[in-house]
Amino acid sequence: FPSHDILFVQVLMAVAAGIVVGALFPEFGKSLEPLGDAFIKLVKMMIAPIIFCTVVHGIASMGDLKRLGRTGFKTLVYFEVVSTLALIIGLVVVNLLRPGEGFNLDVHTLDAKVSESYLTKAHSTDKADFFLNIIPSSFLGAFTSGDLLQVLFIAILTALAITLLPERGQAVLHVVEEGGKLFFGVMGIVVKAAPIGAFGAMGYTVGGFGLASLNKLLALMMGFYLTSGIFVVVVLGLILKVSGIPLFRYLTYIKDELLLVLGTSSSETALPGIMKKLIVTGK
Repeated sequence: FPSHDILFVQVLMAVAAGIVVGALFPEFGKSLEPLGDAFIKLVKMMIAPIIFCTVVHGIASMGDLKRLGRTGFKTLVYFEVVSTLALIIGLVVVNLLRPGEGFNLDVHTLDAKVSESYLTKAHSTDKADFFLNIIPSSFLGAFTSGDLLQVLFIAILTALAITLLPERGQAVLHVVEEGGKLFFGVMGIVVKAAPIGAFGAMGYTVGGFGLASLNKLLALMMGFYLTSGIFVVVVLGLILKVSGIPLFRYLTYIKDELLLVLGTSSSETALPGIMKKLIVTGK
C-alpha cells in the first residue's frame, strides 16, 4: 500500500478540492460522479477474494477444531453484544435529535420504484429464505453475487476441508496464502486511485445537492457522526482498553481508511486496508 502519510494528505486534499469544485462549478461537480463510482466498484471487485483468502487462511492455520470452535463462539458473542450496543446507541440518539423532523415529505409523492428493492428484501427475510440465501448457486457464484455471507460460507467450508486433509491440505493452504498476497497486491494498486475517487465522490455530492440546501441533511449527517463518535469512544474505547491498546493511537493507525470512508461515503472502501493492517499487527 502507498505510504500512510502520503495517502492521508492526498485524500484530504482531494476531499477539499472536491468540495470547492462542487460548490463553484455544480454542473462539472455532478459530472464527476463516475470517478467515485468507479473507485468503489474497483474496491468491491477485490473484497470477496480478499475475505475468502483471509478467512480460509485464518481458520485453516489453527489446525485444532476445538480451538476453532471456541474462537467461533467468542466471535459470535462479541458480534451480538457489540451490535446490540450499537443499536441501543443509535435508537437513543435518533429519538433525542429526531433528525427527520422538518423534511415535511409526502410519501404519496415519492417514486415507488426507489423502494421496490428494499420491499422485496423485506418480504423475503423469513428464517428459511435467510439461510437458503447464504448458500450460493455455485462455488464461483458467491464471488459474483456481491453477498459477503455467501463468501464467508464457502470460505468456512474450504477451511474445514483443508483442516481435515492430510499433507495435501498444507499445500492448498500455501496456495491460498499466496493468493491472498496477490489480491492484496492488486488492492495496493487500486488504493493509489483513492484520491481520485474521493475527489469525484465529494465533487458530485456538493455539486448535486449544494451547500446551502443541505441544512436538514447536515443535521442528519451530524446525528450519524455523533452516534458513530459515541460508539467509537465508549464501546470501541472500552474494548481497546481491555485489549491494552490506546484508542487514539488506534484511530491514528487507521486514519487513511477513515478518510476513504469520509471521501467516498462507503465503508467497503476501508475494509481491505483494515484487514491488511490487522494481519500485519497480528504478526
